Parts: sequence; C-alpha cells; structure tokens
Amino acid sequence: MEPDYGYAAVFIALRYGNILLDGSQIFGENGLIRRLLIYGGLSLLAAWCLGFVYFAHYINSYDIDKTTKTDAIIVLTGGRNRISEGIKLLNDNLADRLFISGVPENISISQIEKQAEITADDENKIELGRKAKNTIENAIETEEWIKKNGIKSIRLVTSSYHIPRSLQEFIIYVTKGNDLEVILNPIYSPNVSLKWWKSWGTFRLLVMEYNKFLVVYIGRHLHIY
Repeated sequence: MEPDYGYAAVFIALRYGNILLDGSQIFGENGLIRRLLIYGGLSLLAAWCLGFVYFAHYINSYDIDKTTKTDAIIVLTGGRNRISEGIKLLNDNLADRLFISGVPENISISQIEKQAEITADDENKIELGRKAKNTIENAIETEEWIKKNGIKSIRLVTSSYHIPRSLQEFIIYVTKGNDLEVILNPIYSPNVSLKWWKSWGTFRLLVMEYNKFLVVYIGRHLHIY
C-alpha cells in the first residue's frame, strides 16, 4: 500500500501552518531561529573551550627524541631560544646540516651566533633562509631547500605552542606527497607559563595561537589549502 502523500501534506499544513504564518514563533524572542542560534552558539563555544584546554595540555606533553639523527635540522625563527637550540643540536651531531628559515637579509651567521650566545663547531653546515616572513612562508621556503638538497628526514625546532600550527603547515606544503620523516623538537620558553590560567600574557598568547591553528587545521581538512 502506497503512502497517502496528500493526506500527509494536509496534516503538516494543519499542524504547523500556524507557526509558518506567525513569524513570531520563528523569529520572535522565543522563536525557533533564535533558540537554534543560541544553542548553536553555546555548542560552538563549548567545543572551542574543550579544544583549547586540550591544546594547552598537548603543547606541554611532547615526547622529545634527543637521540635520532636526521639529515637536517630546521629552525623556524620568531621565538626565544630556537636558534641556540638548533646550533646545540648541530654541535651534538644530531644532523649534518642546519637550515634556519626566516632570517633578515642583514643578519649573518656570526651575528646569529652572537645573539644566540653559542658558536657552531662548523659554520659551513649552517644555511640561512631569508624569504620567509611567517609560518606559511617558513614551510614553503623549507620545502624548496629540502627538495634542492635531497633531504629525507628533518628535526623541526620551534616553540612548543607553535608546533601544532607549524606541523599543519608542513603537512600542507612540505610532507604532502613524499616520505619525509619529521621529528618534533619543541622549545619551552620560560616566558610561557605552564599554569596558563594564572598568567594573562600566556593565556592571550595561547588563545591567539590556538585560533591560528584552527584556521589552518580546518582549512586543510576542507581542502582550502
């Protein structure tokens, strides 16, 4: 027996027609659209808060591999102690080459060593990338250098809070379509408090970085990038 679509249409019209005719029940103070917007907004806020708490925990819980040697060490400039850590890792023979991305044109290797308060055992193993001005350009610049030099494995050095977004950018621009091995080497800055909920400066920094990460993460999964 086939369903009586005509009867169903009449039933729906009688049951919900008054709601459709009375816009206040949809758009009014307690209308359907208003409730949907409120509940939807609260759900998004709750999801954002839960994600942020996980993000804040994740960036302080990396398992750091300090023994595996890679073809190259990649340092992304912009945060405290990143370059000094990269040179130290090079001196510890954890790679044969060090690439520092995002160095201004007027800065030399000797000036970098002076600022970082550490000297490389062999400056010939250090190369500077001078094109990058942000994380996306860091990834693009690094990809060009890796391809040019036939690099198969890297140790990525950047601030702990910067790792999630950097990794997403590297997946988009560097590791996509190849077998590049990436070892994460986060830097924990003394200026970034582990108790972020007690430090306004740290909280603000993490919120900004988390929002940037979300943009890249969602964009990658929606194939925008």
